Amino acid sequence: MTSERNLNKVLIIACGALAHELVRVKELNHWDHIDFQCLPAELHNYPEKIPAAVQGKILENRECYDNIFVGYSDCGTGGLLDAVLEKEGVDRLPGAHCYEMFSGSEAFHNLHESELGTFYLTDFLAIHFDRLVIKGLGLDRFPQLKEQYFGHYKKLVYLAQKEDSNVDEKAQEAARFLGLTYEKIVTGDSFLESAIAVRIGTSQEV
Repeated sequence: MTSERNLNKVLIIACGALAHELVRVKELNHWDHIDFQCLPAELHNYPEKIPAAVQGKILENRECYDNIFVGYSDCGTGGLLDAVLEKEGVDRLPGAHCYEMFSGSEAFHNLHESELGTFYLTDFLAIHFDRLVIKGLGLDRFPQLKEQYFGHYKKLVYLAQKEDSNVDEKAQEAARFLGLTYEKIVTGDSFLESAIAVRIGTSQEV
């Protein structure tokens, strides 16, 4: 990593599960002043490890960037991520879950309240369901764990950022594997785009 200080750039330390969408939003808006460093998406299976991983990236880049932003919501850390970010003086995406950044907080809360036992997929998670969920949680080796992890879920909601029949089929396969009813909601990237724009000082109106 270069030691040159990037005074006019913003570093976003992001969840790997948001990487494709973040790059797409950056390119669409010509946000050339933004750099990304993504942590492994697998950390979502171990949220207790997220705060230390994020803090490590912040400290690693302190000498290179004056402006650092974290592309995570709380993501299951129970406030531990916020404690780290308060100490480091760094802001993050709003909300309890990254999924809110696709559907918008109000729509997400309505979805959540209508069925608490809902498992959410994004494009990335649908495409990588086998690696991140089945293998990531060891369900391929210990299938009995599926009931332990997902027994209280009733519905799978696929929050689609793009219309893609192949990804849609993967999301439906995931629902069948978990034994959950299936619902698809097309969200696009607009809420994620707005959440970033309003927090990193872009010229976009939100």
